Amino acid sequence: MSALSPATPDRRDRALEVLLARDLEPIVDMVGWSPAPDLYEVASADGSVRFRREAGRADAFVVEAVAGKNPLALQDQTHFVGLGAERATPHPRRDQNSYPNGFEQFAQLFDHPSAPDLCVIHSASHYWGDQGGHLGEHGSLGVVQARAPFIVAGAGVAKLGMVELGCRLIDVAPTVLGLLGVVPADGRLLSAQDGVVVEPVLGEPGAARHLIGLLWDGANANVLYDLARRGVAPNVARLIADGTTLRHGALASLPTVTLANHTGILTGAHPGHHGILHNAWVDRASGQQVVTNSPSTWATSMQWLNPTVETLHHAVKRRIPGARTASINEPCDAGADYSTFGLVRNGERPMPPPGPDDLPDATARFVRPHKDYRWASRTDHSAVDQFLGVWGGDAVPPAFTWVNFTLTDSAFHEGGPYSEMAESAVRDSDARLGRILEAVERAGVFEDCAFFLVADHGMEESDPEVGGDWDRALAEAGVPCRDEGYGFLYLTGG
Repeated sequence: MSALSPATPDRRDRALEVLLARDLEPIVDMVGWSPAPDLYEVASADGSVRFRREAGRADAFVVEAVAGKNPLALQDQTHFVGLGAERATPHPRRDQNSYPNGFEQFAQLFDHPSAPDLCVIHSASHYWGDQGGHLGEHGSLGVVQARAPFIVAGAGVAKLGMVELGCRLIDVAPTVLGLLGVVPADGRLLSAQDGVVVEPVLGEPGAARHLIGLLWDGANANVLYDLARRGVAPNVARLIADGTTLRHGALASLPTVTLANHTGILTGAHPGHHGILHNAWVDRASGQQVVTNSPSTWATSMQWLNPTVETLHHAVKRRIPGARTASINEPCDAGADYSTFGLVRNGERPMPPPGPDDLPDATARFVRPHKDYRWASRTDHSAVDQFLGVWGGDAVPPAFTWVNFTLTDSAFHEGGPYSEMAESAVRDSDARLGRILEAVERAGVFEDCAFFLVADHGMEESDPEVGGDWDRALAEAGVPCRDEGYGFLYLTGG
């Protein structure tokens, strides 16, 4: 294939005419693009906003023009905080929704040389049935789909309990590095850092000798906090009681999808800067499709990581010479000494988990009949086994250990975030968290450990009555395009 050039204004306008038509309004919230460097436009069926980045600033923007209703007018992270508030407005319309950090979200995306011609933000209600979608969805800029939990506990952490604060997922890495006493270099804790330290979390910077990060993929923050409060997740509740939890959550970067935000958490950088732009996109230099979030590509996905970008593994080793780090079931493993996918790259495999009938901490009601629940349960059991191996024996435990759990994403997708399946996934994951906490206690270093629990994005219940596909409307209008990752449009016609 040959290089793919940016679309002409005429091609872009033809596509926008289709995407912003009233008949697509139930599934299209808004569309963003960059007509010139550091200049951005976002439009909906009701209006548009044009804004630019301030010279010399990566995170400051000036609105140049608004026509009709500004689709990014509400950027309030406190919107729909609490499960009651979230459920009181199911499937919020665009005029009911909030899009926190909206200017920065679009700008960082279009900083990448392979950014799409148009980025389509789907509505909160859109059900991706035609593309194998599920009842629970994410990927949008809306606050519920972007909001992940953020719980920090243990050594060096201020014990504030649940606090009325929020942050971004890119703020996680610099914040937790402070617990290990990592000192900023040139004002940064990581080489390509977009995030900032959430200062209230730090009680005694440098007090932790070991850092353990846990990602519960796709966990809705309001749901998780509520289940911990109700006793369904006692180990999560233990972490909340022993540290600080941000009630407003930590917001994923656009696109609010898996590997773009796994990498954002571990680097402190936005997708447009760390290089893992989406789960799938087009490399404009070659014209080829890039797929990073797939079983066949997880082990090699970090070839697309910007080589100037540090991960938490790199930063911890810089702070603690000779330190070891571990990355369990995580594609973003650059810099780790032990890595699940490092084993795969070397032709090895972790010990296979037991079959579904012999799987501990797995709800039998869902493991047997649901393929994704079964696969994720076995994968997460393997993660615990690997943790026990890394933390067992006489060796000094790693300075930083990262563990990726997948069951919550599978269950919240299939059953929806408010379902019995979602609750069971949290219960099962909490039991596995308990095994990890017990292993740390057996190692005799629990009091020296800091823990943090996050997700890579939120999860919102879609409406199966609101289906459809903008690809079909574009094709019928004679606007050829490649739609990668659902929402990244590369316009290919003349």
